[in-house]
Amino acid sequence: MKKFTLALLGSVLSLGATPSVAQTPFFPLPSDNVRVVPQSNAQVQLSYAPVVKETAPAVVNVFTARTIRRNSQDEFFDMMFNMRRAPAERTQSSLGSGVIVRSNGLIVTNAHVVKGADELKVVLNDRREFAAELLSKDEELDLAILQIDPGSERLPSLNIQGDQDLEIGDIVLAIGNPFGVGQTVTSGIVSAKGRTNVSDFSSYIQTDAAVNPGNSGGALVNLNGELVGINTAIFSRSGGSNGIGFAIPAELVSRAVDSTLTDGKIIRPWLGARTNAVDSALAATLGLDRAQGTIISEIYPGSPAAKAGLKERDVILKLAGTDINDEPGLNFKLATLARGSKAETLVWRDGRERTLKVDVDVPKEVPARDERFLDGIHPLDGATVVNMSPALGDELGVDPYLSGVMILSVARRSVASYNRFRPGDIVVDINDTEIINTMDLENQLTALDSTEQWGVRIDRNGRLYNVPIRYLPRVD
Repeated sequence: MKKFTLALLGSVLSLGATPSVAQTPFFPLPSDNVRVVPQSNAQVQLSYAPVVKETAPAVVNVFTARTIRRNSQDEFFDMMFNMRRAPAERTQSSLGSGVIVRSNGLIVTNAHVVKGADELKVVLNDRREFAAELLSKDEELDLAILQIDPGSERLPSLNIQGDQDLEIGDIVLAIGNPFGVGQTVTSGIVSAKGRTNVSDFSSYIQTDAAVNPGNSGGALVNLNGELVGINTAIFSRSGGSNGIGFAIPAELVSRAVDSTLTDGKIIRPWLGARTNAVDSALAATLGLDRAQGTIISEIYPGSPAAKAGLKERDVILKLAGTDINDEPGLNFKLATLARGSKAETLVWRDGRERTLKVDVDVPKEVPARDERFLDGIHPLDGATVVNMSPALGDELGVDPYLSGVMILSVARRSVASYNRFRPGDIVVDINDTEIINTMDLENQLTALDSTEQWGVRIDRNGRLYNVPIRYLPRVD
């Protein structure tokens, strides 16, 4: 049986403040805004052309270029054996799509479209080209914000749907540049909402509108011409469209744009509570009538969850009015909230519902990272260490609940490298003395006699290891 694979659209295709869209619908709707099926052949034959004419000019092509360098060791073997290969440096280009969301040239695309790019170029619908600047990106959310300079010209842009008025079955159009063939429009419906099995920070819109490699970062619009999502991934057997595409919802796109403009980066709040989905067996144990919510298994001290009075074994049922059923859904909802706001949280505790107020805030750098390069007559010579904190964990893309002293990097051919220490290792103790912070570690290393037997214990991926010391610096 063939497996389905999840493909990030833009990464597959490789080539070697004033909105301008009207608020009124392009198609007449009943006065009460109720969805209806076509009632006649004439209605069936209605065209989406007016929507496309208004929205397509705001969808752009994003070209990226990055330099690929070959290993110097490969060059040595090429010379030895007179082999001819590709040049030591070559430029790799790729193509994705983007959406203008401000008439001054602010563009939203996917983070994976611009990942590793040395050069960014945006081509408008009318074929004009602009150099682009990367203002912010978040690889967890898979969003990036670019800026081009159109001078005094006001570019076509799309309104970001702000009222979340999107229902399963609504007609949507996907606009992008699939396979680099040129701007293409496909139609379909919203197949599902709240898909949280795509990433750790997701509550994606699923659509059957055909999306393919190159569509990534393109627009998913409704028949009012509003941006309802940013196309980002597909489930596929072959890499092409099989009618299962995913788009990042407009509410998350809007928050990313706003935080970039106000804070200079995409702000991703956290709760400071590790959770797990509630299955039917656990629901019965807790007295819930069905599997719902996500149960708290750990709370970080001083986090928003701790300050709000949340406790371990509380089940979070709703956050800011949205049903929560797993951790990705919780992370997504938090990412749509503004820092400094208060989120009403419905929890299940001791057999009844309770409502708490959670302050929406970002992870803090407590303790300070205090980055230190270690050198001296000891087994960690050549390692750079930091104090872990929720903010640093979020920045590095590692578990924000990690604490203690982490090895950030290891210099090549250093003593620490020969002793096989790795980035990400947490130093637990030295000769049975517990290590609390980087200053504590450095003091402990320099205080010990270099001729002593060294005992270093680390935490590597949640498992404790006693590191065998194979090498020490020479003592002159």
